[in-house]
Amino acid sequence: MHPPTSNQKKPQDLFLVCGLKSLGQHCVAILKEYDVKVSAIEDVQPEHWEVPEVPNLLKKLIIGDCRQPSVLEQAGIRQCRSILLVTRNERINIEAAFAARRLNPHVRLIVRSDKQNFNKLLWENLGNFVAFEPTHLSAHAFALTALGSEAIGYFTLEGQLLQVIKHQVQAKDGWCNGKPVHRLNLTTRRILSHKPVSSNPLKELFGWNPEAEVEVGDTLVYIDVAYDLAFSEQHRQSHRQKWQWQQFLQSITTKNLKDKIAQFWQSYYQSQNQIRRIATIYAITVLILWLVGIVLYRLYYPDITIQEAFYATAVLLLGGYGDLFGSVEFASQPKPSDDMPWWLRFFSLGMTLTGQAFVGVLYALLTDALVTSRFHFFNSRPPIPQRNHLVIIGLNRLGQKVAALLQELNQPLVGIHPTTLDQETLPDMPLIVGNATEALTKANLSHAKSIILVGDDNMENLEIGLMAHAMNPATTLIIRSQDRQFSDNIAPLFPYAQVICGAALSAEVFACAAFGENVLSLFHLNEQIVMVTEYKIENGDTLNGLLLSEIASGYSVVPILYQKYQRDNYSLMPWYDVKLDVGDRLIVLATSSSLQRIEWGEMLPRLWQVQIEKALTANAIIYGAEEIVLITGCSSTNARQWMNNLPGVLPIPLYKHQAQRLVRELTKVQVLANLIFIGQP
Repeated sequence: MHPPTSNQKKPQDLFLVCGLKSLGQHCVAILKEYDVKVSAIEDVQPEHWEVPEVPNLLKKLIIGDCRQPSVLEQAGIRQCRSILLVTRNERINIEAAFAARRLNPHVRLIVRSDKQNFNKLLWENLGNFVAFEPTHLSAHAFALTALGSEAIGYFTLEGQLLQVIKHQVQAKDGWCNGKPVHRLNLTTRRILSHKPVSSNPLKELFGWNPEAEVEVGDTLVYIDVAYDLAFSEQHRQSHRQKWQWQQFLQSITTKNLKDKIAQFWQSYYQSQNQIRRIATIYAITVLILWLVGIVLYRLYYPDITIQEAFYATAVLLLGGYGDLFGSVEFASQPKPSDDMPWWLRFFSLGMTLTGQAFVGVLYALLTDALVTSRFHFFNSRPPIPQRNHLVIIGLNRLGQKVAALLQELNQPLVGIHPTTLDQETLPDMPLIVGNATEALTKANLSHAKSIILVGDDNMENLEIGLMAHAMNPATTLIIRSQDRQFSDNIAPLFPYAQVICGAALSAEVFACAAFGENVLSLFHLNEQIVMVTEYKIENGDTLNGLLLSEIASGYSVVPILYQKYQRDNYSLMPWYDVKLDVGDRLIVLATSSSLQRIEWGEMLPRLWQVQIEKALTANAIIYGAEEIVLITGCSSTNARQWMNNLPGVLPIPLYKHQAQRLVRELTKVQVLANLIFIGQP
């Protein structure tokens, strides 16, 4: 990441970083690339510098408590543009934010905090306040790396899931092969980069040629709308219900039924529950009485069938003594009570009483099972995937966030954690509870696509990762590191592992937010971090009054969402003919250097002009003037004047993408035009 060179003197704003652990040190290094002054506060003198050059980058280092007004005064809080509160203690960060706001009502507060509701309230009451949690910011990097596919970025805007794809063109790709790059842009897709097979990776998002034809072997990077997240959630719920019914149907198969019966008897004999033991005794007693009753009725009434004796005994056991002996005719004996011996009638009464007692015990048993199990069947987790799945080891905050992101992408996965999770936490994810080294064999690791280790111990992550690689060398291995030096040392020694330092990723967002940008997400492209950044246009902004085409080419950013002030509707992948006004909302993809240009208002030079030869028809003059107004933003009076004095060169310098588009559109309305290069890049 290198800021653009310029002879112009940059404003020397003062930025204050509180907390010089890993995240704070990376923030200092990134802020200095913006050519600003940076001071820092730390409670104790740092003994270890993860970023060795930090001491030389600081204007001033104050040792003390950043919550104390005197310490903040000493660090120059009243002259600060922004203060980054990135200690590892959320309480300290928020208390220091209160103190800083009291001393400097205009300072921008960048706080490390995961208290989302509280952060929202602070933003509403304090103003100029933003909060991030590093684990949430780095979760996207872990999730995307684990996918191992062409997707290099995912993020959501207005309930829509957008994906960034890096695709190498194949001969079968009819949608792009042999077509000019500009024709690949749609209302649901926007090209970010086109690298011909023989060229080097582009450093700027708008460094590609729109007129170049796509050939086999070229690399395209584009963003498109994947799907609606609301629909995805409905699909996942439907899938979960389908799985539950499959589990129910499987539970009544012969093999599973035998297993259930065996488990039933084993649990009953081992149980200390009085109700279960009594139910077992009653069940055996009722079964014996049923068999004895069938035999006795069959012997005493030889004219009835075994089936009739069976049902007569069942009626008695279910409390039907009055029904059987009161009004129901019993086969060839209309009134069996007339000549039935007293002992058989007494036995029948005993069966009725025993059956009634058994039904009561059965109800008690079912009630106890329902209450104690807490509806275990419907709340149980899905089975462990068999193949092509992802394994997440360590379901801390970062692990849970990574798992949630992968579930949004409908990826099969299984989690491994030392202890059980609440049923409400990731209920749709299979879970293996226990020691990670022992649980690897249960996770079907030999058929897994990726394994993600996000525990809090660097060495433990590495140890388990090496074990997993030994079990399945083909799996993608992603290891979390909390120390950049550890990452730099490990990565070359184990090239099959991808070691990610979350602090280095998160620092980019914190540093950019210090300049007023709202960073929504990030991803990697050509060894650069690309940030999804939101702007609200205000008076004096460097973006105010510019066309989207000028913003895109002049600052090397990609506009992906535009919303007019005080309007509910918005445009994804907007056309570049829109001019920004105060109050408008704009979301762009930008690198750090692009954000620096916007911060300083330094647009790239306009090096092209359009020469118009002639209009082939009278209507072409009118339509041509309209296209000039639309694409260049000039007045309609000037455009008509230029079109009435052909041939001529439009006196407006343009960016290459602008000029090429203008030539294409003029050609469509029968106006002959071509490009003129007017300067060196």
